[in-house]
Amino acid sequence: MIPTKKNKLRIVPLGGMGEIGKNMTVFEYGDDIVVLDSGSMFPSESMLGIDLVIPDISYLIFNKDRIRAIVISHGHEDHIGALPYLLKEIHAPVYGTRLTLALIENKLGEHNMKADLHCVSAGETLHFGCFIIELIKTTHSIAGALALAIHTPVGIVVHTGDFKIDLTPIDTEGINLAKFAQLGEQGVLCLMSDSTNVERPGYTMSERSVGEAFERYFKKAKGRIIVATFASNIHRVQQVIDTALRFGRKICFQGRSMINIASMALELGDMTIDESKLIEVDEISSTPPDQVVIITTGSQGEPMSGLVRMATSGHRIDIEPDDMIIISATPIPGNEKLVSNVVNQLYKKGATVIYESLADVHVSGHACQEELKLILSLTKPRYFIPFHGEYRHLYRHGELAQSMGVPKENTFVLDIGNVLEIDENEANRSSNVSAGSVMVDGLGIGDVGNIVLRDRRILSQDGLFVVVLAMSKENAALVGVPDIISRGFVYVRESEDLIEDAKTVICDTINNMDLEHADWNTIKNNVRAALRDHLYNKTKRNPMILPIIVEV
Repeated sequence: MIPTKKNKLRIVPLGGMGEIGKNMTVFEYGDDIVVLDSGSMFPSESMLGIDLVIPDISYLIFNKDRIRAIVISHGHEDHIGALPYLLKEIHAPVYGTRLTLALIENKLGEHNMKADLHCVSAGETLHFGCFIIELIKTTHSIAGALALAIHTPVGIVVHTGDFKIDLTPIDTEGINLAKFAQLGEQGVLCLMSDSTNVERPGYTMSERSVGEAFERYFKKAKGRIIVATFASNIHRVQQVIDTALRFGRKICFQGRSMINIASMALELGDMTIDESKLIEVDEISSTPPDQVVIITTGSQGEPMSGLVRMATSGHRIDIEPDDMIIISATPIPGNEKLVSNVVNQLYKKGATVIYESLADVHVSGHACQEELKLILSLTKPRYFIPFHGEYRHLYRHGELAQSMGVPKENTFVLDIGNVLEIDENEANRSSNVSAGSVMVDGLGIGDVGNIVLRDRRILSQDGLFVVVLAMSKENAALVGVPDIISRGFVYVRESEDLIEDAKTVICDTINNMDLEHADWNTIKNNVRAALRDHLYNKTKRNPMILPIIVEV
């Protein structure tokens, strides 16, 4: 156990600071630890071949006997995506709302795992060691989103979770602003607040405004309507369903996650539809086009998603000129090019494409400046920690808090691994803990590092140049002519002069060496160095050069 100072609350972000994704925050006091969220993140373009990025949980593994619970604020991937990897190492109970737990169960099932899951609701109070946690109803782009009021021995910490203030939500139950005000009257020691949209002035539009946009576009559509959105945004999906039924259309779900989550939401009662209005993909061809709505994955341009496969003729549903495609989402940072590519493909097929930059078919699930100010005004915190954003978002949110009266010295823009120690009298940064990003590649967790990524980048940019050398066991002399294999560098049959020159360089390099006193590694290194210079001079490229010695 790592010793902690007496009477200090430690707040340790292991993800979600300086980045949008892999949210995870640790709250610890004495012998008690509560973990909030366990999210993943999309890999960046430089992470070639990586499937997923998750937080470094070595700090939690080292302190696993002190972990009392894992509380999940809502069911988005950036808050639950790392749970299977965390629960393989740490056996702690997991708490979340009904839809959140259903999504977690589905995710754990993909990993053939089970966990100690506890279903909770907004308004409940949980006890974990010295922590008393009140669950607060908020509104977000997924049902069952929670904020937390964490009562600690040194004061109350309010964590907003991902939120916006939607006064006309689809489920009719809005954010519990009265609770935030009540906590403010009690005295909030520290507020941690969502920073995603801090650069946007005003208020975030209500989810219902998207339904009004759907109504306008459904009226114009002559043929099939295909709507791509996040599968987890069941309120958005419900609005598509309701609008489709008003126009006498039937619904077909496409994309694995869309089918799974829609089935789950229908079973839970969070989504409703007359089953007679649902059709399978095989029934689309026999249904008049003006009576069909397809709800699919692919709003982020994911290569294997339903919409992308339709756009590239890799799906049983092919895009037709009379189709109207509505992309009801905004690209996650890093996915802009993927979304642009699929929009271009859809236009090439003659379809009408409606997307967020052209129409009001998407609203954010995150609060804009005036909503952030309202939460600050209601809670009146002594200390403020912005979370969920890139560094500029956190910095700007800190400035916003200061404009609302939080002293600059009480505003803390943290990075992952930073530790903030708080008591009734002061808040100070402490020594950092081990933190960072762990890359998941297939079944490998953390086994791909910077060296492997560097090699993949070289292979993707300049290719591979393999040299096979047959060398005598007796005197280390070269036997015969080197064999050369090129992949992604040059086409051997069209580059015979370059290949022959390379063979000459290899032979000259080996012949000029003192082979009696040289081991195989020395020979490989000399060949690699000589070839690197030669190939760069001839081609201005730097392929990965891989010498292989075969003893004969």
